[in-house]
Amino acid sequence: MQITWYGHSCFRLRSRSGTVVTDPYGGDIGYSLPRIRADIVTVSHEHPDHANAKGLKGKPKVISGPGEYEIKGIFVIGIPVRYQDTPEQPGIRNTMYLFDLEGVTVCHLGDLRRVPTQSQVEELGDVDVLLIPVGGGSTLGAAKASEVISVLEPKIVIPMHYQTKLVRGLKLEPVDHFLKEMGVKEVVPQDELKVTKSGMPSETQVIVMNCSAQGSGS
Repeated sequence: MQITWYGHSCFRLRSRSGTVVTDPYGGDIGYSLPRIRADIVTVSHEHPDHANAKGLKGKPKVISGPGEYEIKGIFVIGIPVRYQDTPEQPGIRNTMYLFDLEGVTVCHLGDLRRVPTQSQVEELGDVDVLLIPVGGGSTLGAAKASEVISVLEPKIVIPMHYQTKLVRGLKLEPVDHFLKEMGVKEVVPQDELKVTKSGMPSETQVIVMNCSAQGSGS
């Protein structure tokens, strides 16, 4: 199974069975979403920078809420997270997604902003690869992200939703804050990540990925 990051919260998870794309972005946040093909698209919440399924190739099945799904041999579970409405962000709802691809369990936390409850942790179960927001703002910051990781104990952690040189119009922290919180001193960003169930590390490993999208102004 192969993982590619396109910036923000958008990943492509490609297996022998099919391809999943998470939280494809629209709007003007600095990234330019490539016209990648997908069989399944997941949307954590209905915000322009997480819900641009029309920007992809093909005719994917769009999943935008809780439930259990099986599409092309890929199992997807959506777990709801509800927040109290605020004047700044009324009606915000988030869905965390679990994917089973070639026996590897991948969890995409969407715009999670607090540590999951015990019942949610039990629903998530054993996570092999965790895709977690770390840039703060409307999502987890470095300290809270570290706390979530200690609760879920994934094998591989891939940070997302943070400030990069391409991002504009969003108040996010850079990934360096998260790496410092996790005690990671040396990291070599990867263009793509290939993972197998048998190849999982024995201890939690943080992997930073290069963005495979260009800037919207380029």
